[in-house]
Amino acid sequence: MDMNNNDILIRLRYALDIKNTDMLEIFKLGGVEVTREELAELLTKTTDRERDNEGELELEDEESNECSDFMLETFLNGLIIFKRGRQEPKPGQPERPPMSIKKHSSVNNVMLKKVKIALALTSEDVMDILESTGVIIRKSELSAFFRKEGHFNYVECGDKYARNFLKGLALRYRK
Repeated sequence: MDMNNNDILIRLRYALDIKNTDMLEIFKLGGVEVTREELAELLTKTTDRERDNEGELELEDEESNECSDFMLETFLNGLIIFKRGRQEPKPGQPERPPMSIKKHSSVNNVMLKKVKIALALTSEDVMDILESTGVIIRKSELSAFFRKEGHFNYVECGDKYARNFLKGLALRYRK
């Protein structure tokens, strides 16, 4: 099953044991106001959402609580500020960094990169986290995930790596 942005948000929240009040604060730090109700919808799995009498998902519900790429990246930017503090932009730098998620296929790469920054993880830490879930990855393979999209050595991070990274974070941070 493919992971969507809601899954990433839910798994990150669980792995890092983030309380709802902190989730709201992280979104705010990233530049988006989210209500408690909106947060509850974002943290609801598709299978848990309301179904009509025939068991079909109601399309309007599905769209209303889908975590967009923009919302996820806003959360990840807020997580960096929440964990590491706000960094003053250097002269000539824009106030807000440009959004890194240009197309949906790069979501896992951006998530990996921004969580690594937020938690001040080294590449070795990321490799250890993945290894704790049984996934062995070489440093060159991992660095390809952190490259800028369009770079010669850029490789798309698949759901397998993203899912296992989030699972490994839970093993590391929820002891």
